[in-house]
This record gives sequence, structure tokens and C-alpha cells, in this order.
Amino acid sequence: MVIGIIEDDRLLRKALDTDLKKQGYTIVLAGSGKEAAENINKNVDLLIIDIGLPDGDGINLYKEFQKNMKIPAIFLTARDEEKDMLEAFDIGAEDYVVKPFSMKVLRKRIEVILKRKSGERVFTCGDIMVYSDRKQVFAGKDEICLTAREYQLLEYFIINQNQVLTKEMILENLWGLDSEFIEENTISVIISRLKKKLGTASEVIRNVFGVGYRMGE
Repeated sequence: MVIGIIEDDRLLRKALDTDLKKQGYTIVLAGSGKEAAENINKNVDLLIIDIGLPDGDGINLYKEFQKNMKIPAIFLTARDEEKDMLEAFDIGAEDYVVKPFSMKVLRKRIEVILKRKSGERVFTCGDIMVYSDRKQVFAGKDEICLTAREYQLLEYFIINQNQVLTKEMILENLWGLDSEFIEENTISVIISRLKKKLGTASEVIRNVFGVGYRMGE
């Protein structure tokens, strides 16, 4: 996925560039409306635009882009003003972020917008992202290779996150009618292998003593 960052603050532009590249995105940078007009094209999947640019207004710049390209946008601004928010949404903005902001929150907003744009079923919890349609799993920027049972278990957890899942529920989901012939210890073994592969991202999967397991932030 390609993200265009239009931000005149050099330090913030660099911070966004570094952070989002770590998440696996390709980044196109611009420090002004002029640079954006030269660098942004239809290959960009999402724009992050500062409203206050040195050579114009980010909202008017986006209006120009909208004439030829339908690219979703998140607006950045130092002003928490209703008028700006409404104007941004009126021209098709997907979201609006007031500086200073949490990079982690911005990443989540980006994920939601790109997921909606692609139409693909994507589930996230913490640093774990599951692309259900293509059976891909990422922990942070790293793709994780799982066995069929490990993937099935993780998908079951993430679809039902924040719910306590008993060992009986997990066994039935993974083995169906044959679950009565499977030892409960098998679940513990699979979860242990799964968490090892996910590394620190696996902290969102917790043992609920005497009951089962729960996945959630």
C-alpha cells in the first residue's frame, strides 16, 4: 500500500515516513502543495494532508486532487475547529486528526481506511493483523507462517476478541464432531506454538485461569 504524506513540518514528515515504512507501507513525501502536485498520482492509496501548507490550503489542494483522483484522505491540523472539520468531511475526507496525536492511533485509523478501501476482511488486535480472505498473518511488519490449525485458532480468537473462549468451545471450533476424541492439553500445545511464532505481539492472548483464553488489548 502507498501512502502520500503532505506535511511542511520537516521533523513530523520524517517521523511519519520512518514509522509508516516500519509498518510495511511505501511512502511518497511532499512538503508543499507544489511538491504534492508533482509527486502524488493514482498509485497512492491514501493521503495524509496537513491543512496548513506554506503555499496554500490543504483542503483546497485535496479538492484539486479529487477532480482527477479519488484517493481517501486523513487531514492533520493544529487547530481543533469545527469549521475545519466540517469542511474537510464535506469534500470527502475519511478522517481528521488534531496535532499532537498518537502515532499508534494514527496507524489504526490508516488500517481501518485501507481495509474499507480494499473490501477485504482484515482483523486486527494489538500488533497482529489477519487477512482472512488470503489467510495471511502479520505481527507488526513481519509476515508469520502458521500451520492450518494455528491459523484456524488465531482467526477464531481474533474474530471473537474480548470474549472468553472456553477450551470446549475452542476444541469444537477446531475439530467439530471429533473434538470429544482430542485431549484438552492439545489446545495448550497449539497456543504455546502460536504465541512463540507471534513473539511479543502475542501478549494480547491471555489465559483465563480455570476457564479458557481471551484475546484483547
